Amino acid sequence: MAAPTVVAVGIDVAKAQLDIAVEPTGTTWTVPRSRGGLRRLQGRLQALGPTRIVLEASGGYERLVVATLAAAGLPVVRVNPRQTHDFARALGRLAKTDRLDAQVLARFAADVRPPLRPQPWQAVEDLQILSRRRRQLVTERAAEQQRRRHDRPHLDLGFDPVVAALTAALAKVDRQLAALVQTTPELQARAAWLRSIPGIGPVAAATLLAEVPELGTCSRQQIAALVGVAPFNRDSGARRGRRRCWGGRAQVRAALYMAALTAARRNPHLHAFYQRLRAAGKPAKVALVACLRKLLVLCNALCRDRTLWDPTVA
Repeated sequence: MAAPTVVAVGIDVAKAQLDIAVEPTGTTWTVPRSRGGLRRLQGRLQALGPTRIVLEASGGYERLVVATLAAAGLPVVRVNPRQTHDFARALGRLAKTDRLDAQVLARFAADVRPPLRPQPWQAVEDLQILSRRRRQLVTERAAEQQRRRHDRPHLDLGFDPVVAALTAALAKVDRQLAALVQTTPELQARAAWLRSIPGIGPVAAATLLAEVPELGTCSRQQIAALVGVAPFNRDSGARRGRRRCWGGRAQVRAALYMAALTAARRNPHLHAFYQRLRAAGKPAKVALVACLRKLLVLCNALCRDRTLWDPTVA
């Protein structure tokens, strides 16, 4: 008996339209990135019954597409563009158009079969938007404050009103973040588990909830690689290179690094762990990144077990 045909779909997302390609038939078509276009796309894909629908993270333009297809029960996967660009180079694809990109994504879906992950629900998507907006405001305020340090006293360059406005906007976003967590039972519970760990404050907890919805569903190795704190080997032949961390989610690492600074002082287990690494000759930053990874693994375990941190358990 012949094996069933595996149908894989690639979608290249642009601001105005979506280019779709199907493997193994090679069919391609285009729809506008609008509500009507998404409804037509959803119906056509449901008729095809694909095993994978792959699209790249495209600066936020893909969010509505992913949400619509996931709500319809379709197996949609959002992947890192670096993966698909490397895959295209491996295929020898040098030309680039939206249709060719969709064909590469379809081929990637058929050959690589990236794992399906549960899509974040509406509250988590709102949390992600607020978390990103908070980072933007913090960055802009820090830039204005830095410029203000070089201000000339006899010139009124308007730094103070801008800083005040950004501070007010930041406070408003913080209130919305807190309200969203408090009014969503699952988020409220997960935030309580995370914040029971000494070192994890409201900002770190909100960042983890927004940017790592996979917490509690991955192994310790998977969650470390996902965030980018898993050291990878660099060996070849007789050469043994230094293991390095790379890739992952930079915004999560930034929030957890600050949390690790606090945890290395206040959390008894992490404090002892940090001191052991320093006594063994590890540089301070290497020891802190190790604490960061241990903190992330602990957060993952608490969300998996749905429990608060127990200081009596190492």
